[in-house]
Amino acid sequence: MAASKKVRIYEKVAANHPKVMAAVETLGDAVRSSGPLDGKHAHLIQLAAAAAGQSEGSVHSHTRRAMEAGATRAEIEHTLMLLISVIGFPRVAAALSWAYDLLEKKK
Repeated sequence: MAASKKVRIYEKVAANHPKVMAAVETLGDAVRSSGPLDGKHAHLIQLAAAAAGQSEGSVHSHTRRAMEAGATRAEIEHTLMLLISVIGFPRVAAALSWAYDLLEKKK
């Protein structure tokens, strides 16, 4: 599914359930700010988890958020490549293709 469709479903859910989505976002912010990792590294870890879960929307979201937090293309690619021995190359290739949706736009 295209990135624009993923954004639309997020926006639709947020419009239909604003209190729930506000709580989800608040929880994410609280967890990221409660420990010693900076935002960039937190999003790279969340990117890896999204890739392991094969969640295209989450890979898009955390790729974008990692980039906004200062992650480079090389750091994002390395984060995903590190997963090859854990989740296998086909799943990493899928996650890379989703990350490239955003990385290629940045060029």
